[in-house]
Amino acid sequence: MIKSTVQNINIGVDTGKSQLDIYVRPLDIFFSVSNDDKGIKQAIKTIQQHSPQRIAVEATGRLEMPFILACAEAALPYVIANPIHVKRFAGAIGQRAKTDKLDAKLIAHYAEAIKPTLTQLKPESMRLMADLVIRRNQLLSMQTMEKNRLQIMPKHLAMTIKPILTAFKNQIEKIENKLIQLIKSCPEYQAKNDILQSMPGIGKIAAASLISNLPELGYITNKQAAALVGVAPMNRESGRYKGLRKIQGGRAQVRTVLYMAMMSAMQCNPVFKSTYQRLLAEGKPKKVAIIACVRKMVVILNAMLRDGVRWAEKTA
Repeated sequence: MIKSTVQNINIGVDTGKSQLDIYVRPLDIFFSVSNDDKGIKQAIKTIQQHSPQRIAVEATGRLEMPFILACAEAALPYVIANPIHVKRFAGAIGQRAKTDKLDAKLIAHYAEAIKPTLTQLKPESMRLMADLVIRRNQLLSMQTMEKNRLQIMPKHLAMTIKPILTAFKNQIEKIENKLIQLIKSCPEYQAKNDILQSMPGIGKIAAASLISNLPELGYITNKQAAALVGVAPMNRESGRYKGLRKIQGGRAQVRTVLYMAMMSAMQCNPVFKSTYQRLLAEGKPKKVAIIACVRKMVVILNAMLRDGVRWAEKTA
């Protein structure tokens, strides 16, 4: 294939579980590849021949992340498009029909007409951020164990524990500083961080965990967000048997961080404080009430990132 001489090339990618549908505008080229390593390599090779100004990928969840990572590694200009914005654009131009080709074509048209700012995600930074959050939790766990030992061990052994606690404290502070610097290094991370931390109860660690471990937050439905965190109650029914609805699956790392964040939010955030108290008054067990509050927190955070609004604007 001969490299295109057209300068204003925009590419739309409609992501599916097993397939990527790709449209090149204005060349009217459409092709599909499998959404796996082999297909993605083929797509990148074809896309590179056109030197696009922008590759727009509608965010639907983690399904697009392998392709996004491949674009980043190939130094291709890409945009993770908010589905809400694409849907509004479709309404503005009067497009209602939906097929794989039409969806990819619509995304490419959106990229050309709206010219959304290129996404500046740094996959290696995202992975490092996730690792730092995990390591901080490990250190906190060990710190708690040593603090407990300090309470029960003889006083003459306290001198063997205090230096270790000091070391833990110093290492935790270093990790937190690294997390802050990573967020500051990327404008997109910083924008997300500002929105997330505007909610009373969400601190820098919870925000970093959401950014690194739940990058699709803001691009998915509320039900999908709750399911990904693992706070969506699942039915347990078979024939006449009707069991209690329970949470299961999801990303335990994020759920644990948000559970701890909720402990703070119930003290300083009137929305969650009143929700928690209402659920207790209805007879819900404390843990069930807390998880319900976490689910509400996830739904609100998803909407805040989707709409680009801070907590004060959301609750105004």
